[in-house]
Amino acid sequence: MTDDATDDATDAVTDAVTDAVTAPTDSLIDDVTDDVTDAAAEIPLSERIEAILLIVDEPLGLVALAAAVGSPVPAVRQTLETLVEDYDGRGKGPRRGFELREVGGGWRLYVREDLDTLVADFVGGQAPARLSQAALETLAVIAYKQPVTRSQVASIRAVNVDSVVRTLLARGLITELFADSETGAINYGTTDALLQHLGINSLDELPPISPLLDDGADGFDEGTIR
Repeated sequence: MTDDATDDATDAVTDAVTDAVTAPTDSLIDDVTDDVTDAAAEIPLSERIEAILLIVDEPLGLVALAAAVGSPVPAVRQTLETLVEDYDGRGKGPRRGFELREVGGGWRLYVREDLDTLVADFVGGQAPARLSQAALETLAVIAYKQPVTRSQVASIRAVNVDSVVRTLLARGLITELFADSETGAINYGTTDALLQHLGINSLDELPPISPLLDDGADGFDEGTIR
């Protein structure tokens, strides 16, 4: 047998072995993926929607929610309407302590307004005495920049501020002012509680920000500099 013939035979054997080894593996991966997808699809759509809405920090649009739960938009819309009725006590069960609302083109779970005081008292009693440096910096940005979105704060601080914003909300130092009509992003501002902690009557009494910045305006709009 010539060298060329030997090489051809070797290549043929190698290809055959490779196909024999990889084919079952690829098939197994496909089977596992299909099993996971099928398992998720077997879970009721309402439960899948609730699971996603429980972890979002911003209102989630209908299309994005449908993609997350892997169901058609019409089915998701109908299920959302059913959940709203269920939470409001218009279904088979009693009214819940939370509600599902569409805000700024997106859906999110909220504590009912008449329970705000109860939740605020509980969270206030659980809160630590001091804020972290990250929380103080984020609070300062919101105080001087408000109304401001979470992404704008993150851009100014160059770090993720999701957990810090949640902390400040829980402490009652900031609040959700409104949702952007186009993006649905929540705009935040400070509360009277911050003024009380600082011992001032209004935001106009905050110290001038200009001396604290390298160029007197870095990261802030001209109109917000005091």
